Amino acid sequence: MQQAVDLYEEGEELKKVLETISPEDWNRKTPFKKWTINNVIQHLHGADKAAMLSLADRAEFLTIKYNLKAQRIVMSPKIYGLELLESWWRCFNEICEQLRGSDPKHRLPWFGPDMGVMMFTTARQMETWAHGQDIYDCLHRTRISTDRLKNIAVIGVKTFGWTFINRKMEPPSPVPYVKLDAPSGDVWEFGEPSKEDYISGAAVEFCHVVTQGRNIRDKDIHLKVVGESAQQWMDIAQCFAGPPETPPEPGSRTTRLNGLD
Repeated sequence: MQQAVDLYEEGEELKKVLETISPEDWNRKTPFKKWTINNVIQHLHGADKAAMLSLADRAEFLTIKYNLKAQRIVMSPKIYGLELLESWWRCFNEICEQLRGSDPKHRLPWFGPDMGVMMFTTARQMETWAHGQDIYDCLHRTRISTDRLKNIAVIGVKTFGWTFINRKMEPPSPVPYVKLDAPSGDVWEFGEPSKEDYISGAAVEFCHVVTQGRNIRDKDIHLKVVGESAQQWMDIAQCFAGPPETPPEPGSRTTRLNGLD
């Protein structure tokens, strides 16, 4: 399953960045809710542990899903720095192996709707990529995008309806056509071509918006958004599970504007 390979490569890229930072850097605040790098990796590690539980024991996972105290125990590792990096990486490797050997169509429970293994794997890649960007932003490092982003674009498109249903809103019609320029130069198209309702532009920018790493009105986002359905979606797009989240204010997810240096 290519998605499992892509997930592993996403984590491996993040690990290489984390191996270069100093002990003090782990306490630097990222633009994401001013979480430190420690906080971000603790969050990823906790979510990966929950994912392992979903794979291993559906009933036990549902227990933590509906029991906040049990959920906090599983998803809040109290380790830091290099010890946290080593623990996260061990768990991350294990989940990649488990997913690689799983039936892509097998349904797994999660904090939103159940997902097939293939989409579940993409969801783990999406979260790893999105929170990895928080760390790149914190460290002022340039990230080189790859066509692994296609998986994240796919989950972004597939969660069009979820974005609205999660807010107890009726999804607008029609579903916008999406045309994205891949890092490789390929063009990815989703849905029926339309000149009235569509989104076009760089795939990486679309992925930033649907993961709420950027606001559609940020100065560095140049997506073309045409039509009421497309605009309504991009204003609140959310491709991740959990309660509705409000996208960041325009310009707020940069370290310079937040004074986090």
